[in-house]
Amino acid sequence: MKGSLLSAGVVEPYAEALMSLAQENELTERLGEDVAGLLTILQESPDLQVLLGSPVVKAEDKKAVLQQISTSLEGDQLHPYMISFLNVLVDRRRILFLEAIFQQYQALLRKLKQTVLAEVTSAVSLTDQQNESVREKVREITGASQVELDTKIDPDLIGGVIIKVGSQVIDSSLRGQLRRIGLRLNAT
Repeated sequence: MKGSLLSAGVVEPYAEALMSLAQENELTERLGEDVAGLLTILQESPDLQVLLGSPVVKAEDKKAVLQQISTSLEGDQLHPYMISFLNVLVDRRRILFLEAIFQQYQALLRKLKQTVLAEVTSAVSLTDQQNESVREKVREITGASQVELDTKIDPDLIGGVIIKVGSQVIDSSLRGQLRRIGLRLNAT
């Protein structure tokens, strides 16, 4: 259901409303940090996702859990606007779309900051120097002023990296090179 038209009809307006609130109060970065922190918690806790999405759990209990998470975050707690936003999502029974709304907010924030998201898959964890090299390559390709990396590890690549920016894919992995050689050999 998350990929359906219904979810898109819910996700975009809420993400845009959060962005509008953030821009009016000059809090785009601050709320962006809250969004990133909450997304990390959501992705690391399937139980939390189930609890928030459950129609059986009372709204008050969901709000209490979200308040507890707010105060347990490293550094500052969530901004009061973020807490209010989460409460609105609970009251309107839209909290199950939280992850998708936050991902859409991040996309809006990247667009606002002229930043592109590059999904980088490598066989092993990249060093800081390699990450910077990837950022530079993506800047050359896209002309973006900033590049945000979403890194993943896939040992099946054997070596090299796959960089995906939007619909463009740069496959410089060993697995990809072997596949291309195999295709050329089969074509002859």
